[in-house]
Amino acid sequence: MSEILDVMAVVGSLRRDSFNRRLAQALAAIAPEALRIEVIHLGELPLYNQDDEQAPARVTTLFRDRVRHADAVLFVTPEYNRSIPGVLKNAIDIGSRPYGQNVWAGKPSAVISATPGALGAFGANHHLRQTLVAVDMPTMPQPEAYISGVDKVLDDSGRFVAPATQEFFSGFLGSFEAWVRRLTTVDARTAADQR
Repeated sequence: MSEILDVMAVVGSLRRDSFNRRLAQALAAIAPEALRIEVIHLGELPLYNQDDEQAPARVTTLFRDRVRHADAVLFVTPEYNRSIPGVLKNAIDIGSRPYGQNVWAGKPSAVISATPGALGAFGANHHLRQTLVAVDMPTMPQPEAYISGVDKVLDDSGRFVAPATQEFFSGFLGSFEAWVRRLTTVDARTAADQR
């Protein structure tokens, strides 16, 4: 059996009944055995302030440590005003600073954007991808996931309503596992070549 991969699912919503959080939890429930997905909450993170870099809050340090130890990151986010929610950008900023201590660097990632609306949070998906380039996170290019009507995707118990939707997400997670393993193999080969 392949080594189990530790995946952080970072949800760009603080709402208690967030559709994106419910979706991330549903993905964790159907993930392949080799992916252990933990849904991370961002609500306790302070606002990023460069003045705090020398003496970061305990919650900031714990968050950065969690990112550092993850094998990969799955972002699941809504769209606010055609972009990513502030709480998500704040988390990315906290992980990327102080300069030269970016804990996101090199972490394989994937993006799912979801909304009750019709456009699948396309703007947030692509803005997030731009930000991930800036923090040096290789992001899975395909398959893409823009989920419209997310309020109708799961039933009250958090299970996928339509088998085709669950099949799509199973395929997405399988592709994500392959993406992470491919990058991990490349990194291991590069490290061996440098010895």
